[in-house]
Amino acid sequence: MIEVVGVGASGLESLGPDGRRLVDEAEVVVGGDRHLAMLESRPGRRHVSWPSPLLPALDRLLDDVGTERVVVLASGDPLVSGIGSTLVRRLGADAVRIHPGVSSVALARARMRWAAEDSDVVTLVGRDVDRLRRHLAPRARLVVLTSGDEAPSRIASLLVEEGYAGSRLTVLGDLGSTAESRTEAVAAAWDGRPTPRLHVVCIECDAHPSRGARSLAPGLPDTAYEHDGQLTKRLVRAAALAHLAPCPGDVLWDLGAGAGSVGIEFARQHPRNEVHAVERDPQRAERVRRNARALGVPGLRVVEASSAEAVASLPRPDAVFVGGGATAALLDACWAALAPGGRLVAHGVTVETEVLLHEVRGRLGGSMTRIAVEDLDAIGSLHGWKPARSIVQWSVEKPVPQEHSEAEL
Repeated sequence: MIEVVGVGASGLESLGPDGRRLVDEAEVVVGGDRHLAMLESRPGRRHVSWPSPLLPALDRLLDDVGTERVVVLASGDPLVSGIGSTLVRRLGADAVRIHPGVSSVALARARMRWAAEDSDVVTLVGRDVDRLRRHLAPRARLVVLTSGDEAPSRIASLLVEEGYAGSRLTVLGDLGSTAESRTEAVAAAWDGRPTPRLHVVCIECDAHPSRGARSLAPGLPDTAYEHDGQLTKRLVRAAALAHLAPCPGDVLWDLGAGAGSVGIEFARQHPRNEVHAVERDPQRAERVRRNARALGVPGLRVVEASSAEAVASLPRPDAVFVGGGATAALLDACWAALAPGGRLVAHGVTVETEVLLHEVRGRLGGSMTRIAVEDLDAIGSLHGWKPARSIVQWSVEKPVPQEHSEAEL
């Protein structure tokens, strides 16, 4: 059992009796240099610093400590963007015990007087700052966990770029210590002033951003995307996402991604959603990457390959969207890979694809809808309706196998 003990910024004095006993009785204490510097040397106890980079060498470090009594020192709550989460994933829940301290999130909310239910936590620790874009909304209160001295400046620049220049930034440094600090300014006036190495950034988003706010509801405006015409249009996209029904942690295949709009909006529904966008054209694939970053989901994975080539190597999906290029073999492969309860949506604009979707629906079930959209357009000095090409949409949900009791069998 590895004991993970959360330590406050004030050091070992922040520990209760149980935490202090674990540290005193440990044969090996693992932690960062800052944490290990808090300890006095004593016979029979080894101090081991985390390797850098951490993950490639973590297994070797854990093998080295063997069956000794191991205590890991971490900051605050080890399960808030901390080493505790990494160790649980690596070793399993039964091999790790967590002893949390007061988290930096709790301290930041206390300093800001923000209720937990009225604010959101965004972690940028080891992640791309573009993730923040997804969370921006008028009047939002965000507690942002960061890494690196330049993080507040990067956040301020991103807010200005997104039209939230009037948002107030509060940088809380060394929370819980005698050196605790507080620095405030609006994003547009942030001047790159020095920042403590340990800090949290609190953002009060501008109530009236200069650029229209981006809702998380499916169907962003078409103008939100860079594209070359290969774009699932707004109303059709919203219909597709309604059938794809993203849930937290779902995995989506977006096959024939084009501009990536369906996959991007699927990813925007929840930070844990995982999207694999398959696009064979290199220029379009790069465009998907740019769109994903601009819309706050830089973790979206782009696979440059044909859909038929890619599906064998992708993780099992909870949802699949085929935006173009459907074939019987591809749809059958998607259906076979789809998790029970998973959703499959395919679009077609040609008669040949429509016939194919009718045939597949006959075998696998589901529903078909023809979506015809007309937009108001100018006809000289008057106006009339301009129809777009109709879309045939097939959607189906894979049945969940039913368990039967012995009596039923």
